[in-house]
Amino acid sequence: MRRACALGCVLLLFAFPVMGQRLLVYMDLAQTDHLKAYGVAYWALQRGWSVEWLLNYRGGSFMFDASQEIERICNLRGVAYSILAGSDAADIYSAIEENNMEVILLEKAPKIAVYIPPHHEPWDDAVALALDYAEVPYDRIWDADVLAGELAKYDWLHLHHEDFTGQFGKFYAGYRNADWYREEVQMNEKMARTLGFKKVSDLKLVVAKTIKEYVKNGGFLFAMCSATDTYDVALAADGIDIVPSVFDGDPTTPACNDKLNFENTLAFHDFEVELNAMVYEHSTIDTYLESTRRGPDIYFTLFEFSAKYDPVPTMLTQDHVAVINEFLGQCCGYHARTVKPGCIILGEVEGTDEIKYLHGKLGRGFFTFLGGHDPEDYAHRIGDPPTRLELHKNSPGYRLILNNILFPAAKKKELKT
Repeated sequence: MRRACALGCVLLLFAFPVMGQRLLVYMDLAQTDHLKAYGVAYWALQRGWSVEWLLNYRGGSFMFDASQEIERICNLRGVAYSILAGSDAADIYSAIEENNMEVILLEKAPKIAVYIPPHHEPWDDAVALALDYAEVPYDRIWDADVLAGELAKYDWLHLHHEDFTGQFGKFYAGYRNADWYREEVQMNEKMARTLGFKKVSDLKLVVAKTIKEYVKNGGFLFAMCSATDTYDVALAADGIDIVPSVFDGDPTTPACNDKLNFENTLAFHDFEVELNAMVYEHSTIDTYLESTRRGPDIYFTLFEFSAKYDPVPTMLTQDHVAVINEFLGQCCGYHARTVKPGCIILGEVEGTDEIKYLHGKLGRGFFTFLGGHDPEDYAHRIGDPPTRLELHKNSPGYRLILNNILFPAAKKKELKT
């Protein structure tokens, strides 16, 4: 009996250090694959395991209870990690308590939808590329799904290269005779007719308003490129016609720029709509002309926030660098004068009036807009091959996208602003 008790005590002595071990996926410059690391965190959440997001600690690291399964998935995906004794984890918590850092508990794997047309487009979606590479599952939805109430199934929605004004990206001047452009027009017009709308702009407005209600009711919206500015332009133009006749067969409303309603919009105000169908621009929100003139050797800077008092913007700006290469898109960034005062500025091109990255709250939900098309391709052209993220596994720009994917997983009390 004594021998059995002694053996039990020895086993307990060995068991306690193992039980106290933690697995740290560090996210600083030492990480081998930053993008896959987000997929590891998502994978753990899918299985009901707790994940701690250590804001501002080594680039926004993730910590888990140590297990062979987590180690296996990290090794399979090429994600670097460390096994920590309980005392080492205690030291990390102590450092977090004493510095501009915070521990955010991630509770569940958010259900993700990406708004993508069903046909093949001559460009790629950076968010879909990031999700595919990080091995994070998502559903593809489009107009019919939105109007059928499918958004209620999802925690997080992404919009990318859509034109919510119904002007088909304003590619008319350069591509009106291209096969892909004609297919784009025909498909959108057919969808509008099928859903009972006379014009594509009418359909897109209803889709935009439905998405707005989704956000109000607690949804998370992340948009890039033309889906950021055209979304608000469409909402501001509710009740008036801003679409030139070459797109919809009828004239614009006289003095329509004087009739825009900025109370309808999420992020932008005090802008004017570009009414010339031959100009590759939607409104004065976008910095496209200024951005292209500056050229490729330009960077935007992420703002630093208080992790303890402003956890939401801190989550969205976690990165291993604070300065990121500028990248163009149909909408590159936003003139500061057009950004509503209630928005939180997350990133800007210093020395200019370009806001690159912003965040806001609407009702019980949130929206985040990031200008540009592809963080690892300065000027991604129509027809260019998709970016191979295995060559950019430490991309700081793509990390901003993946921060937004994990954002809805945070414990709800952390998201109050």
